Amino acid sequence: MTSAICIGTIISIIAAMAGDISQDLKTGYIVGATPRNQQIGELVGCVVSAFAIGGIMYLLDAAWGFGSKELPAPQATLMKLVVEGVMGGSLPWTLVLIGVGIAIAVEVIGIPVLPVAIGVYLPIHLSTPIFIGGLLRAFFDHKGDEGKAITERGVLYGSGLIAGEGLIGILLAVFAIVPMSNGKSLLETINLGGILGNAGGVIFFVLLLATIVFFTRKKKNA
Repeated sequence: MTSAICIGTIISIIAAMAGDISQDLKTGYIVGATPRNQQIGELVGCVVSAFAIGGIMYLLDAAWGFGSKELPAPQATLMKLVVEGVMGGSLPWTLVLIGVGIAIAVEVIGIPVLPVAIGVYLPIHLSTPIFIGGLLRAFFDHKGDEGKAITERGVLYGSGLIAGEGLIGILLAVFAIVPMSNGKSLLETINLGGILGNAGGVIFFVLLLATIVFFTRKKKNA
């Protein structure tokens, strides 16, 4: 099972890097970059990112452990179930076939199946904000050309939020492994989540939606 996952991982990384590098080289050609310098940059980026991502994975596992409440890793858990089921002959084919049937039905009625599939296996606390974001985008998509421009800015804003979330997650992992004199970690000592509670989380999420609307609707100065 470990060998199968490793081989699949290597193939996935190769495919992802091929697509990314082709886009980088195409963009470089458009702006008039030097191919040789671009290729050197790609090689350096691959080596540096390999060590950086590997270190971050070890950090996250040391802080919480993959599959825990703090780090559920739904995609990794799903792959684990599939590999164990196929290798052990215990894969629930009935559920798989039911999923195939639902996917075909969803495609027939004209709805993209990927968002539906993501919503099925993601935890509710992740799929709910995704659904709300989809409603927000649908609202602006129906407002003509101005709405489409807002949607494009919203995609860029959302990309920044995703990157920021990843950086904050790494920072929290560092806090989770820093010991304090009271025997707890720095993150447990701060316990910001316990102070704010669920109501505080909802308030911050509403404020986040407000910032999205504010910054994406803001027109550039002529």
